[in-house]
Amino acid sequence: MGPFTPTIRLNHPQVISPLLKASAIIAPKDKLFYGFLKPWLGDGLLLSKGDKWSRHRRMLTPAFHFDVLKPHVKIFNQSADIMHSAISLGLWGRDHDHHHPGASSRILQAKWRRLCAEGSNYLDMFEHISLMTLDSLQKCIFSHNSNCQEKPSAYISAIMELSSLVVKRYNQPLLYWDALYYLTSQGRHFSRACRLVHDFSNAVIQDQRCILAQQGSEAFLRDKAKSKTIDFIDVLLLAKDEDGKALSDKDIQAEADTFMFGGHDTTASGISWVLYNLAQHQEHQDHCRQEIQELLRGRQPEEIEWDDLSQMPFLTMCIKGSLRLHPPVAMISRCCTKDIQLPDGRIIPKGNICLVSIFGTHYNPAVWPNPEVFDPYRFDISKSQKISPLAFIPFSAGPRNCIGQNFAMSEMKVVLALTLLRFRVLPDKDPVRRKPEIILRAESGLCLKVEPLLGPSSPEAHLSEAPQE
Repeated sequence: MGPFTPTIRLNHPQVISPLLKASAIIAPKDKLFYGFLKPWLGDGLLLSKGDKWSRHRRMLTPAFHFDVLKPHVKIFNQSADIMHSAISLGLWGRDHDHHHPGASSRILQAKWRRLCAEGSNYLDMFEHISLMTLDSLQKCIFSHNSNCQEKPSAYISAIMELSSLVVKRYNQPLLYWDALYYLTSQGRHFSRACRLVHDFSNAVIQDQRCILAQQGSEAFLRDKAKSKTIDFIDVLLLAKDEDGKALSDKDIQAEADTFMFGGHDTTASGISWVLYNLAQHQEHQDHCRQEIQELLRGRQPEEIEWDDLSQMPFLTMCIKGSLRLHPPVAMISRCCTKDIQLPDGRIIPKGNICLVSIFGTHYNPAVWPNPEVFDPYRFDISKSQKISPLAFIPFSAGPRNCIGQNFAMSEMKVVLALTLLRFRVLPDKDPVRRKPEIILRAESGLCLKVEPLLGPSSPEAHLSEAPQE
């Protein structure tokens, strides 16, 4: 039983199938678990239902077409370069800006030899990688560079505060009632952060809409084609449904805010746990590094390109192996608006909340032998395996699966490839305990020992190719 309504937990592919394949009308997302996000995310894809969800899903799909995703790979490379430079030079937390006059020369003056003499660093992966994914998303969604990896950003701070406040509220049942919550300091902080985030999104939307109105659609698209980039807001401003109707500014804001929320923590969690698993299994880490080195051999600068993403089979296997053990979203919920029949004939009555346990499905021994073991070879596509497509669902499945999964996988591959090319990651001396919140985290942070690998792959060697100021 759940706190207010009957709740059922499901963790087998055959049992979760009817829920995941059901339409958004029959099995919408449950308000209890998602309602706290509504003031922030509005009626974006994550929270909307019925005809509105179907319309938005159709209109947003072009934003995740491969032709739109391809230019983002360069952004992923750039954001990873900034993160690696900051890690290598110990710049985290300093008021540092790569784009400020003199910054490049300061980077160039750093000595790898001195770094090695100072010893290795223990770094919280979540902290640094979350900033990196937020950096990428701001550029991909808004074409905005806040330099958030190098200096404070009010917008980024508000995003992180909102995520934290939602988790706190989940853990305090007395604050489930809005009338009480918004009288508390937490509620006031939440409202203030929402206003800041919405003001930023709206300002970008209005600016882009003015440019579009001045130039016209054709000239606007020609300019974007010349720059070889079209951001998420651009696609939504140009989108039309079957009746020729566009999205409202409120709808565009909701989708942009939803993508920022859904795209930063989930991807950061995925990357962090992959590095954790590779730190625990050095033989797999070495295999990944060798694969990447061979792929980029003789290439300068060493940058991951779109076509490279399909040429890293073992890294892809490791990513999938880690996503099985540590799915960023451990559970999703659905509310049954009508009776749903399971394959064995049992009925889930109307009105029940169903918790589809991604974590439980991934650890079900009836589906995955030795489920606790990190084994990338489970995902070797050269081997014939009879595994249900619903046995591995880190991005959910069915009509409401994650629309951004190709974006997320592309970013994960780029960041992991460059990280393994430049650094060796080793486990921390303290054990890591999983902490399931909205996103799967680690109880005391996910600290790993990071050792720089000297050579042309190092971020400073990469940056040193730029002319000095």
